[in-house]
Amino acid sequence: MNLMLAIIGGDPARFAPYVELYKKASEQAGRTPGDIGVHSPGYIAESDEQARRDLFPHFKKIRDRLGKERGWPPVTERDFEHEIAHGSLYAGSPQTVADKIAKTVQTLGISSFQMKYSAGPMEHEKLMRSIELYGSRVIPRVRDNLSSLLANSQNKR
Repeated sequence: MNLMLAIIGGDPARFAPYVELYKKASEQAGRTPGDIGVHSPGYIAESDEQARRDLFPHFKKIRDRLGKERGWPPVTERDFEHEIAHGSLYAGSPQTVADKIAKTVQTLGISSFQMKYSAGPMEHEKLMRSIELYGSRVIPRVRDNLSSLLANSQNKR
């Protein structure tokens, strides 16, 4: 069986114990661990500033609705910025998002990453552009980042 972690808030690194538990349980069952993936929200625009401007009102709307159901306080712009900088919201320019995904891949040792691109009632054209940027610019950069990291670690041996 594979493992897919739906990380919708907080530092992705805090999920490392779940990855280790999954690996340990697989080994105890006499099985080889399957693929491990992460599914997190994100939005990509041409620049970090544009992504934040586009995303915040929609993020706030959906997060506040969920928060009301779950007893969370309304989200602030500071909360939003913190989630982008340190949490599981992959929002920004293609380079920013690629760097953050590569860091998550490296930290958790995952083999796949899925970005939940829907952001509430955001305009269809912006969502389609985000998907286009994800496929054409983010994924190749993540692959390049990870290849460079792997090459550097092998050169140090």
